[in-house]
Amino acid sequence: MSGQEPDLDTDLEEISYPILRLLREYGTPRRGLLAFGLFGGMFGFLISLIPPTLFGTAIDTVFGSKALSLPFVPNSLIPEAQLGQFHLIIGLIVASYLAEGVLSWIRGYGLNAFAQRIQHDVRVDTYDAMQRLNMDFFENNSSGELMSVLNNDVNNLEEFLSGGATVFVRIVFTMLGISIILFSINWQMAFVSLIAAPMIAVFTYWFVKTVQPIYSDVRDSVGKLNSLLENNLGGIKVIKASTMEKIEREEVEKMSQQYFDTNWRAIKTRIKFYPGMRILAGTGFILTFIVGGYWVINDQAPFFFTGELSVGEFVTFMLLTQEFIWPMANFGDFVNMYQEAYASAERVFGLMDQSQREEEDDDKPDLQVREGVVEYDSLTFGYDEEPVVEDLNFTIGSKETLALAGPTGAGKSTVVKLLLRFYNIDAGQIRVDDQDIQDVNLKTLRSSIGYVSQDNVLFPESVQENIAYAVENATKEDVVDAAKKAQAHEFIQELPEGYDSEVGEDGVKLSGGQRQRIGIARAILQDPEILILDEATSDVDTETEIKIQEGIEELIQDRTVLAIAHRLSTIKDADKIIVLDDGSIVERGNHEELLEEDGIYAKLWKVQAGETEDVSDYFLEERQ
Repeated sequence: MSGQEPDLDTDLEEISYPILRLLREYGTPRRGLLAFGLFGGMFGFLISLIPPTLFGTAIDTVFGSKALSLPFVPNSLIPEAQLGQFHLIIGLIVASYLAEGVLSWIRGYGLNAFAQRIQHDVRVDTYDAMQRLNMDFFENNSSGELMSVLNNDVNNLEEFLSGGATVFVRIVFTMLGISIILFSINWQMAFVSLIAAPMIAVFTYWFVKTVQPIYSDVRDSVGKLNSLLENNLGGIKVIKASTMEKIEREEVEKMSQQYFDTNWRAIKTRIKFYPGMRILAGTGFILTFIVGGYWVINDQAPFFFTGELSVGEFVTFMLLTQEFIWPMANFGDFVNMYQEAYASAERVFGLMDQSQREEEDDDKPDLQVREGVVEYDSLTFGYDEEPVVEDLNFTIGSKETLALAGPTGAGKSTVVKLLLRFYNIDAGQIRVDDQDIQDVNLKTLRSSIGYVSQDNVLFPESVQENIAYAVENATKEDVVDAAKKAQAHEFIQELPEGYDSEVGEDGVKLSGGQRQRIGIARAILQDPEILILDEATSDVDTETEIKIQEGIEELIQDRTVLAIAHRLSTIKDADKIIVLDDGSIVERGNHEELLEEDGIYAKLWKVQAGETEDVSDYFLEERQ
């Protein structure tokens, strides 16, 4: 059956090297910005090493007895006088700080622009990939989890690409520059100062192996918590009306505790790692101070060392070793950001690569609606290998209205969703004017069908924008005309800003009947050849229903209509009525014929007419 349950994390094990993939697919087109930022970072961090180096040099030369000699500075430009040398070093230190400031701006601009553009493109591409997934996916994954990917995970990637890149560049080039300077001054002392590096590498490897699966659990628990909170906020009226605040608080507390537990595991791992990194990085500083101190105090090499070490060189070693500690300690920040980004990239690409994707069929021919004849031929479909509808056969003639009736769960909504290709058919065919809908372009199929659902969705925009949603370049006059036909114009004019009034999140500022009429106006403006009415008057009172029915009468003229209604009064004038039960057709005919049969339809009609005594036992027995 086509009801394979997709899952957001199903394909995570198939995502190899997600960070490398991110840089390859999204970083390559912006390598200029990356190079710009790396240039600023590389030379900025290298230049930041000049002041401590010059300070040590000044101690031995300007304030000591050695001759001043500076790399890349010709001896002819070095003053002979002590004060002149002092001024030269001051000028070089000031120039290095100014240059570092400029390069810092270059680094910040380049890396942040690089990260922001990737963040934008990844979010848009992830959303686009998500909305092309089939309905099975959305029915098995909560919107809260999907929002967590689109927001939290994508934002984590941006933080890593900007902040993580800065930390990484600082680590690499500061350590490289310090190593070169220290080895050029005294290679033996350099080994002492850098002795912690291999220990840090081993410690970091342990951290990565330990924390990587924990971060995956953290991202998963965040998605589930977001899903619960979003669902509860959306159903706040039901929670209040049912006095379920305490129960829902307990549910949120339980889910929040799960997030707390997984996140606390990650935090406990981090708080072991960071102090350890500080201690290891500080080991080099302490050993440098001990060995160098003995060397300078005794004016001879201690232990097994050889050669000389001046006071100025010792000061340079101390200053640069201190500079060395910070990037080594920050390596923990980089690893932490990397692991978070790795887990987020897995989820982002896991969503992009989901197999539950609607078929790409741009190469298929467009649907050509001539008469609007719709045929269901031996149609079978089910979820999770359980058939919902089985062996359906019926035809909706050109400009004919066919209604589906039956008890709840009979498969009525599934029938119309299959016409829209929300799901793939397991067996049989649906044809429109002898064209198999599986063999035509999906976009043209759906653009030929108007859909008014029982849970009509409105966007947090103006009334006019909601009515014109599916029609590009619709004029105000077109919108007003559609609203009048849907019996919506009168109440729209009474809104504070008329057609420019915002309807709020999911149309919260409108009543159920008003939302339905906006949805009907949207379908009228779309002017489709085929129309689906799925409980189109389910949320309205009798008076409003009468008004909407007037609009629907005009809407269904000269169209092929497939209608669903629990309220049978809305479909009694349909050309044909098909009654479904347990996914199969059990009755056919018009309203009068079905009443004469005295079957399920007749019993449903009597129930809605208030004649419950004769049919209540039947429904109790049949629905058990």
